[in-house]
Amino acid sequence: MQKAQRFFRFGLLLVMVMGLSATQADDNAPWQSLHGEVRRGEVVPLESILDWLAAHYVGEVLEVEVERDGGYVEYKIKMLGEQGQLVVFEFDGHTGQLMEMEGVGIKAMQRKSE
Repeated sequence: MQKAQRFFRFGLLLVMVMGLSATQADDNAPWQSLHGEVRRGEVVPLESILDWLAAHYVGEVLEVEVERDGGYVEYKIKMLGEQGQLVVFEFDGHTGQLMEMEGVGIKAMQRKSE
């Protein structure tokens, strides 16, 4: 299962990178700026957020959005639970802190502590 999740994450990141390269022709500056912030440690890498989600919740990532409002960065991740739950997780891009969850049946998606 772990191998499948990592493969899925790799595929998701690959699709995002391909999408970013297509949009870079239109507007390079915002994405270059974001990548620079990640390299400098000012913004948490998406991989870290996805690792945290995989460690705490069971489900499949359906969509990832990165929103910028001025200097503020937010990750919105839509996840599908095993029982068909659709949940949106919102993370602060600078701290990696989970800020909000919206959906039904979220508790059933939580991984059990070992």
